[in-house]
Amino acid sequence: MLDLFAITQAQLGECNSLLGIMLFLTYIPSGWLADRVNPNRLLAVSMAGTGVLALTLATAPAFFYIKLIFVALGLTTGLTLWASLIRTTSLIAPHDQQGKFFGALESGRGIVEALLASIALAFFAFTIEQQSFTTATAISRVLTFYGLVAFGLSPLIFARLRSPDVPLTNLSTPSTYSSTWLEFKTLLMNPSIWLSTVIILSGYQIFWVTYSFSGLLESVFELGAVTVATITVARLWMRPISPIIAGLIGDRFHAVRFLAVLLLIAAVTMATLPLLPTTASVTSLFIVILAISLVTFGIRGIYWATLDDCNVRTSTRGMAVGFISLIAYAPDIYVPLVQSWSLSLWPGKAGYAIYYAIFSAFGIVGCIAALKLASLSERTHDT
Repeated sequence: MLDLFAITQAQLGECNSLLGIMLFLTYIPSGWLADRVNPNRLLAVSMAGTGVLALTLATAPAFFYIKLIFVALGLTTGLTLWASLIRTTSLIAPHDQQGKFFGALESGRGIVEALLASIALAFFAFTIEQQSFTTATAISRVLTFYGLVAFGLSPLIFARLRSPDVPLTNLSTPSTYSSTWLEFKTLLMNPSIWLSTVIILSGYQIFWVTYSFSGLLESVFELGAVTVATITVARLWMRPISPIIAGLIGDRFHAVRFLAVLLLIAAVTMATLPLLPTTASVTSLFIVILAISLVTFGIRGIYWATLDDCNVRTSTRGMAVGFISLIAYAPDIYVPLVQSWSLSLWPGKAGYAIYYAIFSAFGIVGCIAALKLASLSERTHDT
C-alpha cells in the first residue's frame, strides 16, 4: 500500500487514525439510524459504498483524497453497518439461542475473512511471480478484488436479508430529537446496559492483548520468526471454531453465565502466560496460547448475546448497541498505549507480566459483571 500510494508509514498511520476517529464518532448515530431504517437497506448501502471506496483506492489517488476515502470508510463500516448488524442478529435470534446466533455470526466473519484473505494473497503472489508486475500493481488488483466482492454483495443483501419483524421508529416524527434524548436517558439509567458494557469492554480488552503474543514469544521466550508465525496462524484458526462452540454451550447452560466462566479462565491463563519459565518448550507454549485463543475468541463470539438480557425495547436496541460500543471498543485507543507504557518502564518479561496482569484484572471484573447480569436477567424473566 505504501508503494501504491507513494506515502510514508506515518501517513498511512494518519489515515488509520482518521478511520478510528470516524468509527468512534459514529457508534451512537449508527444505533439511532439502525432503529429507524430497515437493515437490508443500511447493510446494502454499506457494502456498495465500501466497494466503491475500495475501487477508488485501487486507482491510487492523491494523499488528500486517500484521507477523504478513509473518512468515508468510517461512515460505510460504522454509521450504516455496525449497529444494524448487531441489532438485526439480536432480534432475529430467539431468546434461548442468542449465543448460537452471535457465535455463528462471529465464526462466519472469521471464515469469510480467512477465505477472502487467502484468495487475495494467492492473487497477489500470482500477479508478482507469474505476471512479473510490481507490488504496487499487485496490491491495486487486490483492492479491486475486495471492492468488487463488497459491491457485488450489495444487491444480494438488499434482496435476501430477512428483516426482523419489529416496528421501526419513524424518521419523520416531529418529536424525533426529544424522543431520542429520552430514549438515551432511559438507557443510561438501565443497570443491565452498564453491566453488558463492562462485560464487552473486559472481553474486548483481553482480545486486544492477544495481539501481543508474537512480541512476547519472540522477545521473552526467544522463539524464531517461523515458529512464532506458525503459532500465530494456528491461533487465528480458532476464530471460526471457537465462537460457534461457545454459542452452543452457552445457550445450553445460559450464555451470560458461560461468559463469566470464559472471562475467568481467560483472566487466569493470560496472567500466567508471561510467568512461565523462559525455557518452556515450544509445545507447551503452543498449547497454552491455543487454549487462551480458544477462550478469547469464544468470549468475542458471544458477548453481544448479553444485549438480549438487558431489558431493552426493540425500538431502542440499535441505540443500545451504539452506546455500548462507544465505551466497550475504547480499548482501540488506549490498550496500545498501556502496552507501550508497561514495556518502556519494565522492558522484557516484567513489562509483559504487568501488561497482562492489568487486563486480567479487568477480566475478573467482567466475570463478576456477567454473574450480576445473569442474576438480574433471571429475576426479570421470572417476573
